[in-house]
Amino acid sequence: MNQDLTQQWLTEIQTIKEQMAFLQHERDAAWESAQKWRQLYNTEAEQRRTDAQLSQQAIASLKADLHKLQGLETGTLEAGTTVKAIQQEIDQLKSVEDLQAKLIAVIKERDRLLQALKTEQDNHAQSRNSLTTALGDAIDSLTRERAVAAEQGKRE
Repeated sequence: MNQDLTQQWLTEIQTIKEQMAFLQHERDAAWESAQKWRQLYNTEAEQRRTDAQLSQQAIASLKADLHKLQGLETGTLEAGTTVKAIQQEIDQLKSVEDLQAKLIAVIKERDRLLQALKTEQDNHAQSRNSLTTALGDAIDSLTRERAVAAEQGKRE
């Protein structure tokens, strides 16, 4: 009887050891998966930060160009000088056709800058949505893995 009880305890201990090894393996796999997702998220986030920084620089450059076109440049020219510079540029135009050509060029540049700004805004919104989706997927995946591990732990 004692030997049967001892054998039963040894079997139980062995079963628990196997369960522990399985659960440790599952935990390690979940940890590795989480690390992988964290690394992917960090890489993507770094890329988005870089893109955002480049976009901010482009926007600042576009704003500076827009201010120059509008005659609102501050700090480098006095208010009278800006009007004077614009007037000199207008005086160089010899005909109505020259004026029309200059106006068309300015309007095209404005439209190009507006399109570039819209594209940057769209890219930013898409990046934000992609990152949100990726983060949600990672959380869902980790939750599922934990649920499966917990369910397997209950069965054993």
